[in-house]
Amino acid sequence: MQVCAITGHRPSRFPFKNDESDIICQMLKIKIENNLRDLYQKGIRTFWIGGALGVDMWSSEILIELKKEEAYSDIKIMIAIPFEGYSKMWKKQYSERLNNILDNADEVVVIGTKKEPKQELYKKRNEYIVDKADCLLAVFDRRRIVRSGTHMTITFALRKGIPIIVVDSNLQKGILF
Repeated sequence: MQVCAITGHRPSRFPFKNDESDIICQMLKIKIENNLRDLYQKGIRTFWIGGALGVDMWSSEILIELKKEEAYSDIKIMIAIPFEGYSKMWKKQYSERLNNILDNADEVVVIGTKKEPKQELYKKRNEYIVDKADCLLAVFDRRRIVRSGTHMTITFALRKGIPIIVVDSNLQKGILF
Protein backbone atom coordinates (compact mmCIF):
# COMPACT_ATOMS: atom_id res chain seq x y z
CA MET A 1 0.00 0.00 0.00
CA GLN A 2 1.31 3.38 -0.97
CA VAL A 3 -1.72 5.57 -1.72
CA CYS A 4 -4.66 6.37 0.55
CA ALA A 5 -7.90 8.16 -0.28
CA ILE A 6 -9.67 10.04 2.50
CA THR A 7 -13.39 10.59 2.90
CA GLY A 8 -15.66 11.79 5.65
CA HIS A 9 -18.69 13.78 6.54
CA ARG A 10 -19.16 17.49 6.17
CA PRO A 11 -19.57 19.44 9.43
CA SER A 12 -23.37 19.42 9.26
CA ARG A 13 -23.37 15.66 9.92
CA PHE A 14 -21.47 16.00 13.20
CA PRO A 15 -23.06 17.09 16.49
CA PHE A 16 -20.68 20.06 16.74
CA LYS A 17 -21.62 21.32 13.23
CA ASN A 18 -19.14 24.12 12.30
CA ASP A 19 -17.76 24.64 15.82
CA GLU A 20 -14.20 23.39 15.38
CA SER A 21 -13.36 24.53 18.92
CA ASP A 22 -15.77 21.89 20.28
CA ILE A 23 -13.93 19.21 22.26
CA ILE A 24 -15.44 16.42 20.16
CA CYS A 25 -14.18 18.06 16.97
CA GLN A 26 -10.74 18.57 18.51
CA MET A 27 -10.61 14.92 19.59
CA LEU A 28 -11.75 13.79 16.15
CA LYS A 29 -8.97 15.81 14.50
CA ILE A 30 -6.44 14.20 16.85
CA LYS A 31 -7.81 10.78 15.89
CA ILE A 32 -7.50 11.66 12.20
CA GLU A 33 -3.91 12.83 12.71
CA ASN A 34 -3.01 9.65 14.59
CA ASN A 35 -4.44 7.56 11.75
CA LEU A 36 -2.53 9.58 9.15
CA ARG A 37 0.69 9.05 11.12
CA ASP A 38 -0.08 5.31 11.37
CA LEU A 39 -0.69 5.11 7.62
CA TYR A 40 2.59 6.89 6.99
CA GLN A 41 4.40 4.37 9.20
CA LYS A 42 2.82 1.61 7.09
CA GLY A 43 4.29 3.09 3.92
CA ILE A 44 1.56 5.43 2.69
CA ARG A 45 3.10 8.57 1.24
CA THR A 46 0.39 9.82 -1.13
CA PHE A 47 -3.05 10.95 0.02
CA TRP A 48 -5.96 11.73 -2.30
CA ILE A 49 -8.61 14.03 -0.85
CA GLY A 50 -11.81 15.45 -2.34
CA GLY A 51 -11.55 19.03 -1.11
CA ALA A 52 -14.91 19.17 0.68
CA LEU A 53 -15.71 20.90 3.95
CA GLY A 54 -15.25 18.88 7.12
CA VAL A 55 -13.07 15.77 7.13
CA ASP A 56 -11.51 16.52 3.73
CA MET A 57 -10.48 20.00 4.83
CA TRP A 58 -9.25 18.90 8.27
CA SER A 59 -7.26 15.98 6.83
CA SER A 60 -5.66 18.22 4.22
CA GLU A 61 -4.67 20.80 6.82
CA ILE A 62 -3.26 18.09 9.10
CA LEU A 63 -1.22 16.68 6.22
CA ILE A 64 0.10 20.14 5.35
CA GLU A 65 1.29 20.54 8.94
CA LEU A 66 2.78 17.02 9.04
CA LYS A 67 4.62 17.67 5.79
CA LYS A 68 6.44 20.57 7.47
CA GLU A 69 8.07 18.06 9.82
CA GLU A 70 11.28 16.59 8.41
CA ALA A 71 10.14 13.05 9.18
CA TYR A 72 7.04 13.50 6.99
CA SER A 73 8.45 15.80 4.30
CA ASP A 74 7.88 13.22 1.54
CA ILE A 75 4.09 13.22 1.96
CA LYS A 76 2.23 13.97 -1.27
CA ILE A 77 -1.09 15.80 -0.94
CA MET A 78 -3.34 15.27 -3.94
CA ILE A 79 -6.64 17.12 -4.21
CA ALA A 80 -9.47 16.32 -6.61
CA ILE A 81 -12.11 19.02 -6.85
CA PRO A 82 -15.33 18.53 -8.80
CA PHE A 83 -15.07 21.78 -10.83
CA GLU A 84 -13.36 25.19 -10.89
CA GLY A 85 -14.94 27.68 -8.52
CA TYR A 86 -16.29 24.82 -6.42
CA SER A 87 -15.98 26.84 -3.18
CA LYS A 88 -17.37 30.17 -4.43
CA MET A 89 -20.63 29.75 -2.50
CA TRP A 90 -18.86 28.89 0.76
CA LYS A 91 -18.29 31.34 3.58
CA LYS A 92 -15.14 33.35 2.92
CA GLN A 93 -13.16 31.69 5.73
CA TYR A 94 -13.74 28.22 4.27
CA SER A 95 -13.03 29.29 0.72
CA GLU A 96 -9.74 30.82 1.90
CA ARG A 97 -8.86 27.60 3.71
CA LEU A 98 -9.51 25.57 0.57
CA ASN A 99 -7.37 27.99 -1.46
CA ASN A 100 -4.54 27.48 1.05
CA ILE A 101 -4.93 23.72 0.72
CA LEU A 102 -4.85 23.95 -3.08
CA ASP A 103 -1.75 26.17 -2.89
CA ASN A 104 -0.01 23.58 -0.70
CA ALA A 105 -1.12 20.51 -2.65
CA ASP A 106 1.35 18.58 -4.74
CA GLU A 107 -1.31 18.07 -7.39
CA VAL A 108 -4.81 19.41 -8.00
CA VAL A 109 -7.12 17.65 -10.42
CA VAL A 110 -10.32 19.30 -11.65
CA ILE A 111 -12.85 16.60 -12.52
CA GLY A 112 -15.29 18.52 -14.74
CA THR A 113 -16.90 21.86 -15.51
CA LYS A 114 -19.68 23.86 -13.87
CA LYS A 115 -21.88 23.06 -16.86
CA GLU A 116 -22.12 19.40 -15.84
CA PRO A 117 -24.59 18.26 -13.16
CA LYS A 118 -22.97 18.90 -9.76
CA GLN A 119 -24.10 15.61 -8.21
CA GLU A 120 -22.53 13.71 -11.10
CA LEU A 121 -19.25 15.61 -10.63
CA TYR A 122 -19.20 14.84 -6.90
CA LYS A 123 -19.71 11.16 -7.72
CA LYS A 124 -16.94 11.24 -10.35
CA ARG A 125 -14.63 12.97 -7.88
CA ASN A 126 -15.27 10.27 -5.26
CA GLU A 127 -14.70 7.50 -7.81
CA TYR A 128 -11.51 9.21 -8.96
CA ILE A 129 -9.88 9.32 -5.54
CA VAL A 130 -10.80 5.68 -4.84
CA ASP A 131 -9.46 4.60 -8.25
CA LYS A 132 -6.11 6.19 -7.32
CA ALA A 133 -5.96 4.51 -3.89
CA ASP A 134 -4.74 1.30 -2.29
CA CYS A 135 -6.82 1.96 0.83
CA LEU A 136 -9.48 4.33 2.15
CA LEU A 137 -9.56 6.25 5.42
CA ALA A 138 -13.23 6.91 6.17
CA VAL A 139 -14.38 9.17 9.02
CA PHE A 140 -18.09 8.96 9.76
CA ASP A 141 -20.72 8.03 12.33
CA ARG A 142 -21.34 4.30 11.88
CA ARG A 143 -24.64 4.59 13.73
CA ARG A 144 -25.96 6.96 11.07
CA ILE A 145 -25.01 5.43 7.76
CA VAL A 146 -27.01 7.54 5.35
CA ARG A 147 -26.85 8.15 1.65
CA SER A 148 -24.04 10.62 1.34
CA GLY A 149 -20.83 11.22 -0.54
CA THR A 150 -18.98 9.42 2.24
CA HIS A 151 -21.26 6.40 1.96
CA MET A 152 -20.87 6.46 -1.84
CA THR A 153 -17.07 6.59 -1.54
CA ILE A 154 -17.05 3.65 0.87
CA THR A 155 -19.22 1.72 -1.60
CA PHE A 156 -16.72 2.44 -4.40
CA ALA A 157 -13.88 1.19 -2.17
CA LEU A 158 -15.82 -1.98 -1.32
CA ARG A 159 -16.36 -2.66 -5.03
CA LYS A 160 -12.67 -2.10 -5.70
CA GLY A 161 -11.80 -4.44 -2.83
CA ILE A 162 -9.38 -2.13 -1.04
CA PRO A 163 -9.01 -2.01 2.76
CA ILE A 164 -11.15 0.58 4.54
CA ILE A 165 -9.87 2.07 7.78
CA VAL A 166 -12.81 3.47 9.71
CA VAL A 167 -12.60 6.25 12.25
CA ASP A 168 -16.00 6.37 13.87
CA SER A 169 -16.90 9.95 14.66
CA ASN A 170 -17.84 8.53 18.04
CA LEU A 171 -14.05 8.12 18.26
CA GLN A 172 -14.00 4.34 18.00
CA LYS A 173 -11.42 3.09 15.51
CA GLY A 174 -11.61 -0.21 13.73
CA ILE A 175 -11.66 -2.06 10.47
CA LEU A 176 -15.26 -2.16 9.32
CA PHE A 177 -15.05 -4.03 6.03
